[in-house]
Amino acid sequence: MSKKPLKVLLAQPRGFCAGVVRAVDIVERALEKFGKPVYVRHEIVHNKHVVETLKNKGAIFVEEVDEIPEGAVTIFSAHGVSQKVEGDAVGRSLEVIDATCPLVSKVHKEAQRYSRNGFEIVLIGHRGHPEVEGTMGQVPGTVHLVSKKEDVAKLETTDSGKLAFVTQTTLSVNDTKDIIAALRARFPKIVGPDVKDICYATQNRQSVVREMVQHADVILVIGADYSSNSNRLREIGQESGVPSYLLPDASALDPAWLENAATVGITAGASAPEELVQGLIQRLGDYFEVDVQNLETVKENIHFKLPRELLATA
Repeated sequence: MSKKPLKVLLAQPRGFCAGVVRAVDIVERALEKFGKPVYVRHEIVHNKHVVETLKNKGAIFVEEVDEIPEGAVTIFSAHGVSQKVEGDAVGRSLEVIDATCPLVSKVHKEAQRYSRNGFEIVLIGHRGHPEVEGTMGQVPGTVHLVSKKEDVAKLETTDSGKLAFVTQTTLSVNDTKDIIAALRARFPKIVGPDVKDICYATQNRQSVVREMVQHADVILVIGADYSSNSNRLREIGQESGVPSYLLPDASALDPAWLENAATVGITAGASAPEELVQGLIQRLGDYFEVDVQNLETVKENIHFKLPRELLATA
């Protein structure tokens, strides 16, 4: 029996961003240079497949530095850490390699600069996200967390004329615009970073999905269910009226989702490896005659340097 045809629109760009590539490289290079094991505080990126692969190579993942033997080689995840965690690592004489995404480090520096100049900080982000916890813990002064525009009305500040905002990097311009508008309406003197400081990868991956909803009957997003940027890609599809599903890998695919679909869009969150995308396309081929076409909105050519401790092995 012949298979039903299915057009697959493959998002370009998709998957690993430069910060994730750098973080994974750091763990692999550290294993090469120092041997097994190396310890990683928190998941290096939000993807179980990536973590399992690195575990198999000799990385040991922990939640806190007090689980790490004194003096051991230790890597901080791409999400960044608080100053307390940095201090705890020094207290245990850990040999630290910092895999914090340079764009996250940039937010830390901006928030610290505002704080040194006497500003209270408003951080736009999701409570409990490791990047948010790290950023809040990098600022010595007051930090107010807002997750939605309704939170702005509840803000209690010491001096409304000395306020600055920064954002979690995995939020896009579209995610933050309503909150920023509410902040500017309530606090006309508030200052903040330029739009160009928003994470390029978050913005680019969301832009492709916004284009994709014009053409696809269903959207499939490869990514972890606890990945902020992956969830947002699925939400954008849903908000546009296109049935959209978040899958950790091809095994989660339900062919019934595609029963009435002629065109399916596929993308992947910034922590999802390309092999999972290809695995999904292969799985679709079990049910359909697949025709894959790239949907490209922007070219990405961003690369971040490795830390100096590992440059000799690069």
